Amino acid sequence: MTDRDILPDFIRPAHYDISIYDIELGGAFSYQGTVKISAKIAKGVREIVLNTHQLKIHTAKVTLELTKSQQSFKASGISYDAPRQRATISFSEELPVSEKAVIALDFQGTINNDMAGFYRSKYKPVVTPASSVPKDGDDYVMFSTQFESCDARRAFPCFDEPNLKATFDFQIELPEDQVALSNMPEKSVAKAKKGLKVVAFETTPLMSTYLMTWAVGDFEYIENFTKRKYNGKNLPVRVYTTRGLKNQAQYALDHAPQIIDYYSEVFDIDYPLPKSDLLAVHEFSHGAMEGWGLVTYRTTAVLFDEKTSDAKFKNRIAYVVAHELAHQWFGNLVTMDWWNELWLNEGFATWVGWLATDHIHPDWNVWPQFVSEGMQTAFSLDSLRSSHAIEVPVRDALDVDQIFDAISYLKGSSTIRMLATHLGQETFLKGVSSYLKAHAYGNATTSDLWSALSQASDQDVNALIDPWVRKIGFPVLTVSEEPGQIGVKQSRYLSTGDVAPEDDKTTWWVPLGIEGRVGTKGATSIGLTKKEDIIRNIDDTFYKINKDNAGFYRTNYPPARLAKLSTQVDRLSISDKIGLIGDAGALSISGEAATPGLLAFVEGLQSETNYLVWSQVLGSLGTVKSVFSENTAVSDGLKNFTLKLISPATEKIGWETSTSDDFLTGQLRSLLILTAGLNGHESVIFEARRRFELYMSGKDKSAVHPNLRSAIFGIAMRYGDTTEYNALKKEWSTTTSVDGKEITLRAMGRLQNTTLLPDFLEFLFKDVAAQDKHTGGMALGGNPKTRYEFWQYIKENFDSVHASLSKNMVILDRFIKLSLQRFNDKKAAEDIATFFKDKDNRGYDRTLGIVNDTILGRAAYKERDAAVILEWLKAHGYA
Repeated sequence: MTDRDILPDFIRPAHYDISIYDIELGGAFSYQGTVKISAKIAKGVREIVLNTHQLKIHTAKVTLELTKSQQSFKASGISYDAPRQRATISFSEELPVSEKAVIALDFQGTINNDMAGFYRSKYKPVVTPASSVPKDGDDYVMFSTQFESCDARRAFPCFDEPNLKATFDFQIELPEDQVALSNMPEKSVAKAKKGLKVVAFETTPLMSTYLMTWAVGDFEYIENFTKRKYNGKNLPVRVYTTRGLKNQAQYALDHAPQIIDYYSEVFDIDYPLPKSDLLAVHEFSHGAMEGWGLVTYRTTAVLFDEKTSDAKFKNRIAYVVAHELAHQWFGNLVTMDWWNELWLNEGFATWVGWLATDHIHPDWNVWPQFVSEGMQTAFSLDSLRSSHAIEVPVRDALDVDQIFDAISYLKGSSTIRMLATHLGQETFLKGVSSYLKAHAYGNATTSDLWSALSQASDQDVNALIDPWVRKIGFPVLTVSEEPGQIGVKQSRYLSTGDVAPEDDKTTWWVPLGIEGRVGTKGATSIGLTKKEDIIRNIDDTFYKINKDNAGFYRTNYPPARLAKLSTQVDRLSISDKIGLIGDAGALSISGEAATPGLLAFVEGLQSETNYLVWSQVLGSLGTVKSVFSENTAVSDGLKNFTLKLISPATEKIGWETSTSDDFLTGQLRSLLILTAGLNGHESVIFEARRRFELYMSGKDKSAVHPNLRSAIFGIAMRYGDTTEYNALKKEWSTTTSVDGKEITLRAMGRLQNTTLLPDFLEFLFKDVAAQDKHTGGMALGGNPKTRYEFWQYIKENFDSVHASLSKNMVILDRFIKLSLQRFNDKKAAEDIATFFKDKDNRGYDRTLGIVNDTILGRAAYKERDAAVILEWLKAHGYA
């Protein structure tokens, strides 16, 4: 495998025995460790190469179990290759072939603050912490691990590749008044030196290094049990938090046992471990991490306070818990062979995570939400030349971090949903179950999954789906009409609209899902397997392609058909409406349709009541507004258009929540109020500012409902100045709500007076936790008033920005993308490209390509459609 930088294959680990001790509780936060790796040596060698990163190995020796005796070899030298994150242990004589070798290493590491490896998280306790809890500056800290993809090597020397599975024994020394957790249940607790104890855990099943997990802190928990029995017992499920927060874990705990039982049934495999723990971690680079038996979460993905949290986080928690628990089978029990097939883990867990959420919350409309949020995000990235195929060559650790993206997760899950819809969910899950059973405790490839699904369905799944996985991009279907029939032609969609013959060589299998065939009720599944075809027996009064948007493609109808569909919205499902709006918006950007088609279509949705449809309408309009934000005439016309569109719904839904409101109504109220305010609705602005003042002055904290903080804070800042800014800054530092910092930061970024920007930037880089800096960056990058000055700041301070974020490349990569992708002119794209040209951009080089393509697409759209949009707005009385 020349495209992979992998370890030599003549040593295979079978078991790790890890011990962590002498933790420095403060200061440098160093620790000592020993690891004994039982391994097989397949050929005589004089050196052992394994992975280490920011560790120091003190001593190394190898002991061989011979027939009647033991033979030991002490290392003669230890050298490090830091860029490749490896250590080479040399011996003065050759180590012979052995089935039973033990590699024993004493080492030293650091509990870093980079959210990778074994790291510390700062927090402000809500109750007095245990006396031994260490401090880092003014904050207290907890310790936990984050090893995916390649950071187990930061915590202990190991063979850190997903197909080098082993079992693990783990023990750790910690203060007596703190709690240690790991993948497996506690095996023993022994007294150690004064005030300390050593906690040892049961042996794990065979698993990859990246799934090893442990944590130490001032933890407490709440517990529930599954309804199903596992090995004769109801499985204990716990959510752990730092002391004082466990009451906010109830919502997650209500879901986890149900989800474990649901997956055990649909996969026809019992949950494989004796317990399931969830842990809230105060600083976290991703949303969560699927440690086997101990899943770790960012606080906003697992904690919810019924009194102070925004209800939208319920949706996030239910889904993230379901996603991570899906990995306990798909990813942990059966693991991808190498990181190029990361999508197998993430695409599947995303799809089945929504499936489980839908099972528990059928009233949430989660599949329309997936079409609106998941698919549209995947389309945005995959419509660029700088996208990548779902399955992508991965050389090493820096490469893999960049593909934890919308392609692996969202195009991956969209492809799985398309296939599951085509095969039928039951058949699909039967194939998944066979795949999991055949490869349990091992590794597998994409081809293995297709084989299992082919067997279950009697179809050649590989032939259907292979181009979707191995080729970049997706098609747009252009529809032409004749009486009683339609022609459909597939070609690659690029948001820049400049598809060249070499871009358009793939012919995809496209499941058409046509509604409106004469004599047929419901949708007919027809597979388009060539570039163009004719479909007959079409009802000219109504037809619709891609029922429920189950297929991952755009559809370009003739303008008159789109206009007709806008009068037939009662015949469209929620997903259909969302898909039509998303397609119309995207085809306007690429120039394959014109923006007036989108505006006319959404005009027909004024009486819509569904939050998810409104979210897509306002999302697509928001993109148009953002691209034309510097063109005053178009921008003002679009504001007038938006206000007329949403005012009736905004006035109808009002400010006051009612006990009869369902989950989606609360979200809709917040969305409509924020949009009305930002587009200049005077009475909404007045009321938002009135409530803001009552809340911030302390006169009436109930004036701002938790669900309306985003809207009220955002409007107050948009029309406010120094007073509002300072009030939000104070709110940020004093909020006790789990989601409070994120909401406040986003609102602060709406500032209009740029004299406040230097203070906000100093605050963002000095006070805001690394995991949240992208929230501020996204707000400033999306704000036309601050976008250019913010980019200037990044250029002038790039060394310090890089230094503060690059210890964890995921954080830097996300920050760059979200901060820079909203420019609308070629000059900005050139400036960004020039600035990064001579730098070492490993770790975010893909993202720079994405930023460049995104900006060029927006610039071309701006130049092409400005006149036609203005003309339409004038003709319809908006400009």
